[in-house]
Amino acid sequence: MPSLWQSIKLALRQGVMATPELDQQEWRIQIAERDVGLASKGIILAVVFYFLYWSNWTSQSPSGSSVASVSAVWALTQRAVQYGFLAYLALNIGAAFVFLGMRQVSFRLVQTTVFVIAAADGAFLAALILITGGLKSSLFWLYPVLILRNCISMAKALPQISLNALMCVIYAAAVLAESSLLDPDRAALLAGDDAGETADAGGFPVPFGPFLLRIALLLAVAAWCYGLQLVLDRQRRQLEEQNELALRREQLQLSSRLAAEIAHQLKNPLAIINNASYTLQRTVKEGKTITQQIQIIREEVERSDRLITELMGYAKLADGRIERLNVREQLERAILQVFPPAVKYEVQIHRDFADALPSLLAQQNHILDIFINILQNAREAMNGRGNIWIRAAYGEAHAIIVTLEDDGPGIEPEHLERIFEPYFTTREKGSGLGLAIVKHNMELYGGRVRVESELGKGTRFILEFPAKTLMRLRK
Repeated sequence: MPSLWQSIKLALRQGVMATPELDQQEWRIQIAERDVGLASKGIILAVVFYFLYWSNWTSQSPSGSSVASVSAVWALTQRAVQYGFLAYLALNIGAAFVFLGMRQVSFRLVQTTVFVIAAADGAFLAALILITGGLKSSLFWLYPVLILRNCISMAKALPQISLNALMCVIYAAAVLAESSLLDPDRAALLAGDDAGETADAGGFPVPFGPFLLRIALLLAVAAWCYGLQLVLDRQRRQLEEQNELALRREQLQLSSRLAAEIAHQLKNPLAIINNASYTLQRTVKEGKTITQQIQIIREEVERSDRLITELMGYAKLADGRIERLNVREQLERAILQVFPPAVKYEVQIHRDFADALPSLLAQQNHILDIFINILQNAREAMNGRGNIWIRAAYGEAHAIIVTLEDDGPGIEPEHLERIFEPYFTTREKGSGLGLAIVKHNMELYGGRVRVESELGKGTRFILEFPAKTLMRLRK
């Protein structure tokens, strides 16, 4: 049973949407910020400029000696918003240049600009709400629009959540700041008699119920937008997985037909050669040297026949089934095959598996062959005695990184570059095919394998399985 902390981590991972591909992120920013955003922002800035400098759009300060100090603070606040608008306008002009030339600048700069300008939009809208009535300002309804825009532009989960949470905080600060600038009489004047009674009775500077209701509404909009993206993201990944599965099956069928044809073309001539050499050996008994040569021919033919038989195994690929494979389960299966409990190897297996690793779309025998061959090499190198560390973790772009490390004698530096070559081996009884199969099967699914070793300090194999892989046929 998983622990509470593991369950929490699993729930958090499942609740984080995958980051779209770079071209998808660029497309979303282009639509939201450049194609639609620049034109809309230009109109909005022109309207705000007019109302800030040529109209009485903002709330009027109260009259009377009892509110003289409030009037002075209110005038100062309005003046600060007008100056702030000029800085906000300059920031938007700079952002417009970045969005118009987004193909010529780094994408990191574009992402940073999106975050900064979105935060600035929320802050300036809060300033407008501050001088147009606070809680009673109808400009509040622009915040759900900003949250929706943020969800489109910010494709990564953490920046998006942070930005939308900031929108709620900024709005709450604007409402509280607006009421704190006024005395109770001014608060009652702008918010209404009921608001004044609420402030007097509860000690809260704004009507508590409507204030919480609006904050809850903003949080609900942000959560709904994020949840919708999460659902769409999962549907997209399922569709991509189905397409990838179908493509792999088709490639397997092509690979199996090719392998069967090669095996058929080579196996028949080898059978004829083998029969002829056997007959010749029986007939020519007097020529010892000839007999020895014929024996060599037979041995080489038998060896070639075994290799062709292994090649024919590819003809059975179509009989195999592409399925979702749990990496942890496959590692455990490989450990049981290489270190069966009945044999009593003096090997300690140290496991470190991350929770909720993505599934691999592959044939089980391909993945098992990778793990088994590496573990067998480790067992033989350590003479059945030592330690093996097996780790499975997340890599970049949702890849899976599997590390298999032993504390054996290590590999000679001059041999490191050749260990994946077919038939290269440093052991007397080794075939030299185990690690070649590892490399072949990894490349078959678009993965990579690396080896790190130092004499006397063991060997480490690092396997990287990409999140999105296509079976690749060798040319």
